[in-house]
Amino acid sequence: MSLPDERGWTLLTGHGHVLVEIARNPEARVRDISPVVGLAERTVQAIVADLEAAGYLTRTRTGRRNLYTVNRNSLFRHGAQEGHRVGPFLDLLATAGDAAPPESAADDEPGGAAAADHNYRGAPGVTRPVS
Repeated sequence: MSLPDERGWTLLTGHGHVLVEIARNPEARVRDISPVVGLAERTVQAIVADLEAAGYLTRTRTGRRNLYTVNRNSLFRHGAQEGHRVGPFLDLLATAGDAAPPESAADDEPGGAAAADHNYRGAPGVTRPVS
């Protein structure tokens, strides 16, 4: 997990981080999830209870462990995402290898796309669109 910047916020809430981690690993224990999402075990436990109560996941006891099943048909709770299901969102974030694709070798050549981006003087953090 990447750490939040100096302003102290991340794009997803704690609930979002926990749901994504459970989608990645349904057999994960609260103590396994906690360091990945950067939250205390008690906080993760409360979030899991919230997600279960809201119908986003189901907890099944298997021996001494819990097995979680994510309800991928659950709808987002905010009106701005009205009608959207969490399944496709989780597909995007829960898949292995979700890092940015490696740059092509052509981008590393002098005068290539990487050089054009490096020399672009637009807004900070904005690169020139590649055609």
